[in-house]
This record gives sequence, structure tokens and C-alpha cells, in this order.
Amino acid sequence: MYKYFFKRVLDFSTALILLLIIAPIFLLLIVFLIIANNGKPFFVQKRPGKSEKIFSIIKFKTMNDLKDSDGNLLPDKDRMTPVGTFVRKTSLDEIPQLINVLKGDMSLIGPRPLIIEYLPVYNKTQKKRHNVRPGITGWAQVNGRNSITWKKKFEYDVWYVENCSFLIDLKILGLTLKKVLKKEDVNLSQELTSEWFNGSN
Repeated sequence: MYKYFFKRVLDFSTALILLLIIAPIFLLLIVFLIIANNGKPFFVQKRPGKSEKIFSIIKFKTMNDLKDSDGNLLPDKDRMTPVGTFVRKTSLDEIPQLINVLKGDMSLIGPRPLIIEYLPVYNKTQKKRHNVRPGITGWAQVNGRNSITWKKKFEYDVWYVENCSFLIDLKILGLTLKKVLKKEDVNLSQELTSEWFNGSN
């Protein structure tokens, strides 16, 4: 009952309350990011959600769009803005996803939505991650996030899908808050993009 009804009710009500509470911070970040990113405060990208339905994920934009003389985007480390570094380090870049939660595209807790390009290379077990709504945070994120292998991430994702409950969500939420406060597992390396998943790694 929780997984199919109460979870969605809690997601919607919690996201709405959080957005109302942090509205001043939300608006302030938009202003700073508009200045830093030449009028573009948001990063929007198509991602697969529940049942592989495609939706547009919304995040705060932490990198500008500077290009080299050939018109190619500069490396991630050269496009990261000072305000973007702060926003990413404090995980504030995830805040706009509360809008995705309100719309029903995402849940507060669930497997992180990955890029569309990975869909063709998932095996049958890995595809189970799409049996639930993707989340802002999840079991894989509180068990290593950027420091674990793709294989392990998918194992955590599938485990969550098969064992989802209110108590597990509560545990993940608590561990997420702990990691955010301690700034653990935040990717601020020279190259900010994760290793490409090709179906075998």
C-alpha cells in the first residue's frame, strides 16, 4: 500500500512544503545563477522515469556554456563557476527536482534517473530500476554514490525497488541529510562527469 499510494502522497506534500519553506533561497539562487550563466539558471535534460517514460529533469545549472575556438564546449573544470561550485558542493543543485516530484515525474527517494543513452545497454535485471519513479536521492547514493562501480549502483537500485518501504525511505532520507551536512560523496573533481556506462562496466 505504501509503495503504490502513500509514497506518492508523502512525496507531493513534502515537496510542496519544502518548496514553500525554501522559496527565498530558491529565488536568490536563481538570481545568482542568472548572472553567472548568462541568463540560464537551470539545466534541463531528458531522462527516463518510471516505465522508461521520458521526462525533463530540472537542476540548477552549475557550469556555463563557454566554448573553444572550434565551437566545442570547454572541459567541465573550465566551465564550473564559483557560484556553481558552491551550489554543487552543498547539493543545492538538486533543489529544482522538487518540481519534478510535484509533477509526478520523480519521487524524493528512488534510483537516480540516468541518461537516455543507457537504455539500450541495460540488462533485464538492471531495467527493474524503472519499475518505480526515480528519486532525488536513493539507496545507491547513501552507499557510495560516486565511489562505487556501475555494477554496485545497479545492485543497490534493484534492491531498493524490491524492498521499498516507509522505514527504508526514512533511513535513506536520514543518511542523505547526514552526507549533505558532511559534504560526503560530492563530485568536485577535475572532470565532473561520471564514467560512461557501456553495459559491461
